[in-house]
Amino acid sequence: MNFLKRYIMPRLIQYFIVIFIGITVVFLVPRLTPLDPVVTVLNRMTAYGAQYLDPSAIEKLKETMMELYGLKGNVLEQYLKFWGRLFKGDFGPSLSIFPTPVISIIMNSLPWTAGLLITVALLSWIIGNILGGLAGYYGDRNWAKILGLLAMTIYPIPYYIMALVLLILFAYVFPLFPMTGGYSVGLTPSFSLEFILNVLKHAFLPALSLILIGIGWWFLSMRSLTSTIVSDDYVVYAQIMGIPSRRILFQYVMRNALLPQITNLALQIGGIFSGSLITETVFSYPGLGQMLYMAINNGDYNLIMGIAVFSIVGIATAALLIDLLYPLFDPRVRYR
Repeated sequence: MNFLKRYIMPRLIQYFIVIFIGITVVFLVPRLTPLDPVVTVLNRMTAYGAQYLDPSAIEKLKETMMELYGLKGNVLEQYLKFWGRLFKGDFGPSLSIFPTPVISIIMNSLPWTAGLLITVALLSWIIGNILGGLAGYYGDRNWAKILGLLAMTIYPIPYYIMALVLLILFAYVFPLFPMTGGYSVGLTPSFSLEFILNVLKHAFLPALSLILIGIGWWFLSMRSLTSTIVSDDYVVYAQIMGIPSRRILFQYVMRNALLPQITNLALQIGGIFSGSLITETVFSYPGLGQMLYMAINNGDYNLIMGIAVFSIVGIATAALLIDLLYPLFDPRVRYR
């Protein structure tokens, strides 16, 4: 009961506060911009001949558009209606793919982004920590120095630059992988082996671009932690006692170095997610990033806010889960 009160409850409260503030910012930011989505849509229609419509019809259309965008009433009324619709999962229709509901578009795109993000986060974290731990423990070896040099070279590269480089190399110069899309045109989605392999082939380059950058970060941070722990008294004592190096590395050094890395994983999820959105745009991957890019280009405020809300909730939830699981890895938290 004490653990629930002192550890879990504060984090749950923080979780809901973060979501509340984040969604409030999502609501306010579009309304602080000089752009009016209703006027933008009406101007676009006027350019295609809507100027010949009856003015009363245009006025009625304007009122309908304001209702669809949730812009009727003052800011407080709009804010309360926004939360009311949000609790129902109603973001309104997409204005760029009218009249498809925003929630339907997000549900279709979310599995692509979630699958890519989870795969990238796990693989980059595991590979980067293992390589970084080995390089930190065996820091005087040539292969460790080479890995360190590669990591320092790759880590500063932006996600979109890495994506463009891989796209040019392995989809254009050496056409080993498809350039765009989530699966081949004409292929019917199913749980068949052919479709799954096709999806994996299309996802390889987007995932690789994110994994390489992620490995660079985790390698450098893990190597730094391991290099510090190696000189601690209990590690030196274990070496003097003749304990095998492999056991010291995995049970004494890396096990303790992984604790802050678990915390860092929660902090890095947001960065991985933003990188995933940019990478999806480069590869025209059918995830939330591609939908967000389309929504921004078309001034689709409903879709933009819907994706932003799902992003905030998803990142906050993932960070919360990692935070709640942390006591399983660090017994000091349970005994505190």
